[in-house]
Amino acid sequence: MLRIGHRGAAALASENTLASIEAAIEYQLDLVEIDVVAHANALRLAHSPADVRDESPTLDEALALVARSDAGVMLDLKARGIERSAVETLRQHKLLGRAVVASFHPTSLRAAKEVEPALATGFSYPFDRAGIAERAAFGPFIRVGLSGLRRALPARIAGMLARSRADALVVHHALVSRKLVDRCHGRGAAVLAWTIEDDAALVQVLAAGVDGVIANDPRLLED
Repeated sequence: MLRIGHRGAAALASENTLASIEAAIEYQLDLVEIDVVAHANALRLAHSPADVRDESPTLDEALALVARSDAGVMLDLKARGIERSAVETLRQHKLLGRAVVASFHPTSLRAAKEVEPALATGFSYPFDRAGIAERAAFGPFIRVGLSGLRRALPARIAGMLARSRADALVVHHALVSRKLVDRCHGRGAAVLAWTIEDDAALVQVLAAGVDGVIANDPRLLED
């Protein structure tokens, strides 16, 4: 199972910062997931351009830190049109072989593959444009919506993977089922579950046979 730190190690340091990446590396996670946006003619780490702060590092700074470790990196591209720059920055730091580029947009994944056909890519689902999945007040409504998606997703996933040319499905943990995992594996695609926050969710996705889990707290992923 791949152990992946969400936005670095967001439970231990401010998300999408060098400190958060360092925390994930210290816990020897397999991959460090970070969000990438375009801001002021540069690629910066943030969930959205509005979230960019003075301490938000550039992608170049973040990858330089990862490259000095044994960890891999997952770039969650939060904007379209930055694929070539992101892939070239991975190339500059010799990280293409231990990187995954993820996006909610199939066009972004296809564009990344055009730059580097051997690059591993992940199709993220569902597209939570407003970030409501992280707001506790919306919990009951989210659970109802995800229940319907969970039933429908196994029948739809083959087309989604084909359109995005993705090597993996990066999926909300509540949508994970054994049927979904089997369908993905049947197409040669891995399944990575996000964002795991407790032992119950971890047990559920592991029982379904996922290939990796994404968590804010790396301590949850310790053996």
